[in-house]
Amino acid sequence: MALKLKVPDIACEDCAAKITESIHVMEPHALVDVDVPDKTVTVESSASEESIKQVIVAAGYKIEGY
Repeated sequence: MALKLKVPDIACEDCAAKITESIHVMEPHALVDVDVPDKTVTVESSASEESIKQVIVAAGYKIEGY
């Protein structure tokens, strides 16, 4: 399942690394692509959409529309 989320708080590569690492803690085999200029996170994972969103929020980021 590919999930693309708009995360307006992404400001830099450190933000991208923190989000990627947080998702990998939950789902080590997830494919995570964080586009800093576009402020999007694309995740290919077997984890549920809800659990991916919760991990991003727990890392300190807001998801547009969530």
